[in-house]
Amino acid sequence: MLAAVIMASGVTGCTTISYYAQSLEGHVQIMAARKNVGRLVHDPSTPEALRAKLTSASAIRRFATDELALPDNNSYRSYVDIGRDAVTWAVFAAPQFSLTPRTECFPVFGCVPYRGYFSRKSATENAIELHRQGLDVYVTGITAYSTLGWSSDPLLSTMLRQDVTYLASLIFHELAHQRIYVDDDSAFNEAFAVAVETTGVRKWLRATGNRAGLRSYEIDRKRKADFLGLISKTRDELRQVYGSPRAAEQMAAAKAATIDRLRTRYRQMRDKRWAGYRGYDAWFDAPINNAKLAATAVYGEQVPAFLRLFDLCSGDYPRFYAAVRQIANLPEPSRVQALKTAATCH
Repeated sequence: MLAAVIMASGVTGCTTISYYAQSLEGHVQIMAARKNVGRLVHDPSTPEALRAKLTSASAIRRFATDELALPDNNSYRSYVDIGRDAVTWAVFAAPQFSLTPRTECFPVFGCVPYRGYFSRKSATENAIELHRQGLDVYVTGITAYSTLGWSSDPLLSTMLRQDVTYLASLIFHELAHQRIYVDDDSAFNEAFAVAVETTGVRKWLRATGNRAGLRSYEIDRKRKADFLGLISKTRDELRQVYGSPRAAEQMAAAKAATIDRLRTRYRQMRDKRWAGYRGYDAWFDAPINNAKLAATAVYGEQVPAFLRLFDLCSGDYPRFYAAVRQIANLPEPSRVQALKTAATCH
């Protein structure tokens, strides 16, 4: 996830200026609270549990540069305890009968399919207003964010709440955004970062001899692929609904029935294929709408194509990045096609 840390010069409108102000203020507060990881590790007053996690984070950060050819800079070499469950909250919105998310455009990062807030209250207020406008809305808490190298992004307390495999995935993912980023193409950017994250975590787990961790990770990845497959099927069905000549009332009923089928398919997959694993229950128990489906698709649909390209590059990260950059320089329609049909790694 990216942070819209942008100066508001030349921007008109009280709402817009207020949004940029909260974004800049939230980021500056985090930057001001940074503490050097090395000093914290050697400080006797640092709690042992935190010390162990920061030590792991330092090793992961070195691995990112040495083995994954990710940027060697000051990002993720400092730490901030932000004292809350999420660092930002992202608000996604889409029309009632469309899967195309509403985009927000910024001078630095281009256009993205969400608006991020450092305040849950502000995110909720924005979501309520968008809902009043008749849009489907989805709000989700974000664990980490990237400024694309514009500032030295710190490790956050939210990044340390799960195991070290999760921490490694976040560090690799966010550093990937600093390696390659295409304006106005979030699906490309996020899928690329997920591909670097996935291959990087696998390589890190092998390098550390964590066979049990690797087995667990591969099981999680398979479940994620199954989950995204369900979402893709439902999105295809909804596109047919929205492209039909139905009246609005009939279309709303067909939309609801399609989402009900998604939940039924999930329960069947969970109880049979996943042997009762319930890790995705919360996602399905909460409301599902076009905005939520669009947000999920941003992070998943193009990942297999990037992983295939990585294999074509024989797992060589510099070659992979060079191939991705060549594709990134193409216009968007050609970019999508080139990624899907790549036969060699240049």
